[in-house]
Amino acid sequence: MSSVVKVGMADLKTVQSPGILTTLGLGSCVGICLHDPISKVAGMAHIMLPSSKSIKNNKNIFKFADTGIDKLIDEMVKNGAKKRRMISKIAGGAQMFSFSTKNDIMKIGERNVIAVKKILKEYGIPIKAEDTGGGHGRTIEFHSINGKLIVKTIGHGIKEF
Repeated sequence: MSSVVKVGMADLKTVQSPGILTTLGLGSCVGICLHDPISKVAGMAHIMLPSSKSIKNNKNIFKFADTGIDKLIDEMVKNGAKKRRMISKIAGGAQMFSFSTKNDIMKIGERNVIAVKKILKEYGIPIKAEDTGGGHGRTIEFHSINGKLIVKTIGHGIKEF
């Protein structure tokens, strides 16, 4: 039987097969799922903001795309994964509220997705699937045994990647 490990907001966890990772309530946040298909080590980070560099209170490194992805890769390697074999799947980055301004600062979901994609590209980790954007929240489940990502969305059903 597979154990299910919950990943909170501004948090990250890793599991080995047959473990399952899940996080609830991805709105503008992004869930980054990494998988090494050989070692079957999986990791998930639930990031809230694109960069730790523009925030004064940045002590929680799991909160940011730049520091959170870096730490997630480190934790996976400690558990037997190889960076060169990792693949990624991402979900979230919604625009949960509409604003009457053209100010990009309010487009947190979009900025999170852009930052995550840029950082994964810099690490050479390919994105194999994504369910991002829109105006709806998501709950995700990531399976270490096969790298399957399940995205559950109220009003939009269930998708598997």
